[in-house]
This record gives sequence, structure tokens and C-alpha cells, in this order.
Amino acid sequence: MTHDGPTPQSPFGAELVRQAWRLSGRVVAGLGQLLLWIITGIGRALRPVAMRIGDRLFGTRTAPPRPGAGSDGRTRIAAPGDRAAVPPRWLAAWREFTASWYFAPLTGVALVVAALAELAPHGIPPVSVAGGFAVAATAPLVWRREFLRPMAAIVLSAFAAGLLSGQPLLFTTAFAALYTLYALGRHLPRQETGALAVGAAVTVGVIYLAAGSLDDVPWPAALVAVLAAIGLGEARRTVEGAERTEAEAAERTSQTLTRLSAVQREQAVMRERARIARELHDVVAHSVSMIAVQAETAPYTMTDLSPQARQGFEEIARTAREALVEMRRLLGVLRADAGAGPPESAPQPRLDRLPELIEQHRGAGGSAELEVRGDPRALSATVELSAYRIVQEALTNARRHAPGADVRVELAYLNDRLAVRVRDTGANAPTMVLNPAQAGGPGGQGGHGIIGMQERATMLGGRFSAGPAQGGGFVVEAELPFVREETSRSDAERPPGRS
Repeated sequence: MTHDGPTPQSPFGAELVRQAWRLSGRVVAGLGQLLLWIITGIGRALRPVAMRIGDRLFGTRTAPPRPGAGSDGRTRIAAPGDRAAVPPRWLAAWREFTASWYFAPLTGVALVVAALAELAPHGIPPVSVAGGFAVAATAPLVWRREFLRPMAAIVLSAFAAGLLSGQPLLFTTAFAALYTLYALGRHLPRQETGALAVGAAVTVGVIYLAAGSLDDVPWPAALVAVLAAIGLGEARRTVEGAERTEAEAAERTSQTLTRLSAVQREQAVMRERARIARELHDVVAHSVSMIAVQAETAPYTMTDLSPQARQGFEEIARTAREALVEMRRLLGVLRADAGAGPPESAPQPRLDRLPELIEQHRGAGGSAELEVRGDPRALSATVELSAYRIVQEALTNARRHAPGADVRVELAYLNDRLAVRVRDTGANAPTMVLNPAQAGGPGGQGGHGIIGMQERATMLGGRFSAGPAQGGGFVVEAELPFVREETSRSDAERPPGRS
């Protein structure tokens, strides 16, 4: 994502404080990392013994299934259409605050202040051994997001050392230790989380045996609290992994559905074009056949033709017959590509059959009126067939999406084009075509709805638009030129707009 304007600069003071905070975090993280190396070295030295004991007790264990996977190992995919509820504003604001970079420093400092304040009821001053342990067990949480493991090593070590040295148990430091165990369980791999749980349980036992700091807390409660914190972090990690898996699966499903919709629309266009080609085949084939017949009979009806004229008529007849053969071959290719059925044997309708179409609509329970403006004239069979089919598809859509609505069909003979307009008043609710590619359909002799009407108009270099009308209902408008100029081919390829 690019920005047109310059990036706003933060104030120098704020940036200086932020850099100083990061530098201090790295210094403390270095100390924690050193302590972590010591603890890790001890753990590695004891790992062979622990593995042998585990094998003796539990035997060979198989790898657990991935987060978000079912019992058979296959990823569970959320059902399409599932949507999460919109969170309230306060929850969105809280999530934004917790995601900010200053959330960890603020909460860490708050824990330090709370820990020092908690020493007052015990009569312990902040500047003391207990105060040092309290700060060491809470202050590293300021940098927990950048350096989780080193900070966790400092917090847990300081908390355990304070208890072993006889310091009083503070609620704040106990919370910091449990939160650290939760954070480790949320981010560590499962095997390391198991080792953490064993180590934490052993540490609790050592503290109960070696010191009396936890005498007021029953050891089962302390053990359950430690294991529950780690288990809660592990459960959160599993849930987040499952949510990511489901989100990725939903995204892939959405992309697949989008591609499938595009393929279905392309196939619908191909089928509709093949159907239009079959209809126009009868019209054009009749005209070309007449040319061939007249060219073949001309030499016999006109005896005074020159040899050059007779040869010209023979060439016209031969070319017409070849054109008929090529048309049949092209029609066969279109039918094979689109999977079309057998060709229709009925003659192709023209505009003189519109009153019959209106009566059929009325017989199906609809209400329709036909209005013709301008001087009716003889048009090409292609223009009349296209206008007839557009009106037929529009009436089919009205019966399907707005049953019982009043429909008005208007034909306007203009100087260079025929304007067609079909509008219905809509049903009780505002009319809307949910999937324009499937409007129309098999009702009557209808084709593939809006796609078919659009293809017929653009084939002639005309314009087409369809959509909700002002005041309710649905309107279909088309303009069909009488003669398609060569220069209009580029216009025919543009998306149809409202006329």
C-alpha cells in the first residue's frame, strides 16, 4: 500500500523515550538470556534421563494432531455463511489498546507499583530485599512481547528465589508468575510446554519442602494454579491455531466460489451465444438460399446475358452454397462447445407476434400493455427477432420475480434504431434480481435472462441496461440499430450502461 503524502514524524521527545525504552529492554534481556542459557544447559543435561523415565512410564508416543485438525488428521473447515458477531465498541477499543506497543510497558509498570504498594501492609519498606525480589518478579514483564523467554526466566527465577529465601508471598508477584506461565504455554511448542509444566510442578514441590513461604496455601491449590495457567495458555494457542486454519479455509472457499461463479457465467454466455446463433441460422440461411436460387435461375430467365454475366451469376451461386455449408459447420462447432440440444424446428418469431406474446403473459396471470410509437416499418429479421426475444425474456422475468405486477411494453421506431422498454411495477417488496445470470431461464421460450438480452443487443451494436426502476419495480431498456456500422463494433464490446 502506497501513501501519496509524506509520512508524519513523531515528536523527538516521544521517539527518544521509545528508543531508550527499547535499549533498556535489550540490557535486561541480555541478563535474562544469560540466566536462560544456564537453565537450558541444566535442562539439556537432564533431558536424556527424563526421556528414559518417560519411555519407561508411557512408552513410545505418537505426534499429536495439528491444532484445528480432527481425529482423522483432516483440517476442519468452518461452514460457509458462518459470521462472527460484531463486538461492542468498548471491546473493540480494548482490543486496540491491547494490540498497541505501549500496552506491555504500561501494564508492567502498573504491576511493579502494585507489588511495591503491597509490601506496606507487611511493614516492609520498598528499598529492601523483599522489594528487590518484587521488582525483579514484575518489572521484566515490561519487555515481555519483545523478549518473552529471557523475561520469563527472570520473572520465574526471581519469584522462586524470593519464596525460597523466606520472603512473604505477594498477590502481585504470584499473578506475574502465573501470567508468565500462561504466556509461555501460549507461545511455546507443545513438547516444550510439557517440559515447562513438569519443571513448574517440581519447583512448587521444592519450595514447599525447603521453605515456609507457601504454608498458608494448600499445596494442591498451588499445583493446580500452576498447571492451570500453563494449560490455559496451551488451550489459547490451540484455539488461535484453529481460528487461523478456519480463516484460511474460508478464504480459499471464497476464492473457489468466485472462480466457479466466473466460469458459470462464461459458460452461460457461451450457451446463449450458441442459442442465438441457431436462431439466426434460420434467418440468414433463408436469405442466402434465396440468393443462390436467384443466381442459378437468372441465366435461364434472362436470355440476353453475356458470357461474363453468366459466369458472374454462377460464381454468386457457388459462393452462396459455400456460405451455407460454412454456416452449418460453424453452427455445429458452437453447439458442440456449448453442449446445446437439438435445433428448434419452429419458425423464428418477428414483431408481428408481439400481441400473441402479450396475450400469453395475460393468460399466465399477468397484466401487460403494449404501446408502439413512431411509424412501424419493415426491419431486418435479425433486429425483429432480437427485439422479440428481449421482450419475451423481460416478461418471463416479471412473472418470476414480480408475479401479478403490471407490465408495460413500449416499442419506439426512431430514425436509425428501434427502442425497446419493458417495465413492471414490482411485487409487494421492491423487485431485485439476485443473480442476473439466472434470471429468465426456461420459462416459455426464454433463454438465459439478462445475459441473453445483453448478448442480443450488443450483437447488433446496440445498447442495453436492466435494473431496479425509480419508485419500485424493474426496467429493461434496449436500443437496436437498424444497420450496424463497422465502427460500432468496439462500442458493442463495452459493458452495457443505462440509456
